[in-house]
Amino acid sequence: MFDASAFITESAEKMQNEIDDIAIIACSGGVDSTVAAVIANQAIGDKLHCVYVDTGLMRKNETEEIQEMLAAHGLNLTTVFAEERYFAALKGVTEPEQKRKIIGELFIRIFEDEQAKVGAKYLVQGTIAPDWIESGGGVRDTIKSHHNVGGLPEDMTLEVVEPLRDLYKDEVRELARALEIKVAERQPFPGPGLAVRCLGELTPQRVHIVREACAIVEEELEAAAEAGKMEIPWQYFAALLPVRSVGVHGDVRAYGETVVVRAVQSLDGMSARYSTIPHEVLTKISTRITNAVKGDVNRVVYDITHKPPGTIEWE
Repeated sequence: MFDASAFITESAEKMQNEIDDIAIIACSGGVDSTVAAVIANQAIGDKLHCVYVDTGLMRKNETEEIQEMLAAHGLNLTTVFAEERYFAALKGVTEPEQKRKIIGELFIRIFEDEQAKVGAKYLVQGTIAPDWIESGGGVRDTIKSHHNVGGLPEDMTLEVVEPLRDLYKDEVRELARALEIKVAERQPFPGPGLAVRCLGELTPQRVHIVREACAIVEEELEAAAEAGKMEIPWQYFAALLPVRSVGVHGDVRAYGETVVVRAVQSLDGMSARYSTIPHEVLTKISTRITNAVKGDVNRVVYDITHKPPGTIEWE
């Protein structure tokens, strides 16, 4: 049986012995990176510099919420606003693995910039077991590269420390509860952000569409669960597909894109089953999305694929 308290103590002691200089950590606000940051902060205190990167690919109001949450845990936080750099680097890129690798490399380059400012020698990451398993290597096939694994450049100068590397999501959540971290029950959010929920070309407008659609899906499913209409899914979001179809807005012919709603139940993300959502909830989601981005999206569909054969995210 996993002992969260013992793991926290052992992991902090190990980092105290491993890290003899300044370290930085990427704090996305998700449960993995936040747990890693809080444990590292307990271990090395002022030696730890936390960096949050606003890539322009975050969810609605996410930057403000993350800054407030990390400040509450006393973390030494720097926010880097890098939206323009990300959109420039990803311009015209549509292949999923290429997106992930570009995001991963820029992720590291930004931290190397911060490293130069603070003189950091170590990079602490919230990598967990599914990240490196799905990223392939050796006899394992690459299912999808994770930005903190498959996207790391070969000439990176930082020494990587991964205290959660052998854990699964359910175990990390136990650590978060033991540490009284607010995001203990927060649903997973991919490291590359909305880039992997915006299939096809990434533009500010298309990312805006998927950001609004994701917010609507989260609001409606959380409200339905709160009202007792359904069980809250393990992960739930919207993705924008590069599929156009004919629709009608008022009396005018429209040719808009397609949003797919995805919601699954899982324990650790390694396998998942699609969630059963009441039709009245799906109807409200569809109506809100098409009204919110009128003219851009004219079709909303629901994904009923398990993992396997599909993955949870679409890219």
